[in-house]
Amino acid sequence: MTLTPLSGKVRDRFDLGDGRMLLVATDRISVFDVVLDRPVADKGAVLTAMTEFWFTQVLQDIPNHFITTDMTGLPQEYFDLYPDLQGRGMIVKRARILPVECIVRGYLYGSVMKEYQTKGTVVGIAMQSGLVKASLIDPAIFTPSTKAEIGQHDENISFDEMLRMLGGEISLATKIRDLSLEIYRRGAEYARERGIIIADTKFEFGYDEATGDLILCDEVLTGDSSRFWELASWEPGSEPVSFDKQPVRDYYATNHPDWEKEAPAPPLPAAVAAATTERYVDGLITLTGKGLPARM
Repeated sequence: MTLTPLSGKVRDRFDLGDGRMLLVATDRISVFDVVLDRPVADKGAVLTAMTEFWFTQVLQDIPNHFITTDMTGLPQEYFDLYPDLQGRGMIVKRARILPVECIVRGYLYGSVMKEYQTKGTVVGIAMQSGLVKASLIDPAIFTPSTKAEIGQHDENISFDEMLRMLGGEISLATKIRDLSLEIYRRGAEYARERGIIIADTKFEFGYDEATGDLILCDEVLTGDSSRFWELASWEPGSEPVSFDKQPVRDYYATNHPDWEKEAPAPPLPAAVAAATTERYVDGLITLTGKGLPARM
């Protein structure tokens, strides 16, 4: 049997043919929606462990696609292709994914800073005056975006634009907005008790192909889909200490400011990749109390 994955930016996907999908979190890393030349060691294992933790320990009452991370019983061909499959593979329910990214922002940071500084808005939402970089946004806001293909860029959209993309289904648009805000609230409260700020995050939803139910899909509240900051050193106006891929973003912003964020990206130095691995693992340990499982 020849395995041909459907590859995303950082994950490979396989249809297991029985209503289930296998998601394999690789060590590929993207920045500004461009996949880089150098992987970040152990990143895929961290994403899998963290996603499993949220689904099974904190968000278990939220309908979702998670089935198991136990790879026992899969054909040997999968292990031939991914020798470290146990630890980075996740079996999930097949779902029809909605065509929008559900972004929640609890702090002012990143690409929306320029809009706020010039217009006083964030993705068209009026904000209070006087906010600075890393300021708390209270209450958190829902700012959806398009779901770009590999090599393209997501674009922020309004709630009304999202509604049109969902075929005008106001009940669906309202439900995924409210679910996104609730999941963020619960995750942020949990993380804050453990010394981490979840500054922003993005979710994906879809319809369970077997039941037709709306479910939470993909990875959840990880260093790839969220910004994690150290609570103890956080101060509005300063650069937060992060537990995500911020070292990679900072490297390109500082060393390649003229890069137009199109593939191919300038090479990622090994030292930056290693520092990013350390951030990811530190975030996992801080949030879950556990490090990576021993390699099989």
